[in-house]
Amino acid sequence: MTAMTLAARCLILACGNTLREDDGVGPFLAQWAEERWRGDPRVRVLCDHQWTPEMVEEVAQAQSVIFMDCATSCEPGGLRVIPVEPTADMTKLATHHLDADELLALSKQLYGTMPRSSLLLTVGAASLELREGFSDAVAAALPEAKRLLEDSVQRLLNSDQRA
Repeated sequence: MTAMTLAARCLILACGNTLREDDGVGPFLAQWAEERWRGDPRVRVLCDHQWTPEMVEEVAQAQSVIFMDCATSCEPGGLRVIPVEPTADMTKLATHHLDADELLALSKQLYGTMPRSSLLLTVGAASLELREGFSDAVAAALPEAKRLLEDSVQRLLNSDQRA
């Protein structure tokens, strides 16, 4: 772990595939966040195609975490920011990819700690076809998604200062 990782108070952890249309929303928002908080040691941004067990140590060291991904369970372009709690069912864990609640559970199990605050920001996907770019619904939702991410990070940083 680097000093920057240890100093990060808010971890932004995105996943997605930019070659699968709306699945690329996580990497897009991660890139925006990287530029937005460039040079701010309180915020660390990580992005990969999927969340993996190797990310658990980063999660365990963060004071707060925002997970970002697309969602097929809500309307296209629909935005959600919801709290995430660790899963109680550790029997369904995969070895190659995990959900946000599973990362939190592993953080607690392996390191005895987890972030004080955990949120999941999702954007409803209209298409996961093999092509770059976004559907009209997701493209229209991007400005509001950035605003929600900005507000969530600021709220978490402010609550961590008081804690």
